[in-house]
Amino acid sequence: QAQLVESGGGLVQPGASMRLSCAVSGFPLDYYSIGWFRQAPGKEREGVACIRNSDGPAYYADSVKGRFAISGDNAKNTVYLQMSSLKLEDTAVYYCAVSSFLQAAAGCASYDFGSWGPGTQVTVSS
Repeated sequence: QAQLVESGGGLVQPGASMRLSCAVSGFPLDYYSIGWFRQAPGKEREGVACIRNSDGPAYYADSVKGRFAISGDNAKNTVYLQMSSLKLEDTAVYYCAVSSFLQAAAGCASYDFGSWGPGTQVTVSS
């Protein structure tokens, strides 16, 4: 049974940086697709960044390209989301998720991911 736990969320000002972590247990990251998703109040969940095999090709939503970076540490079985130049519209609950479908990272669609963490709140406010 896969378990995922996000950490690192909180309150920051616009322009700040923040790193989210997702500790994964139950399976090795290097055989799965891993993704970060977010959901703001009143909006649908969207794929932010996804990566294959924890160090393979990555997908980024247009809204975060150049500002966010996804990476994985196989030794720690942990996935990170480094967020820079945060904007007010980045405010959301952020979730990490895993898929055994390696191609899931290419589309970064939530319906391709079956194991989810409980989420961590990120609030960007002045």
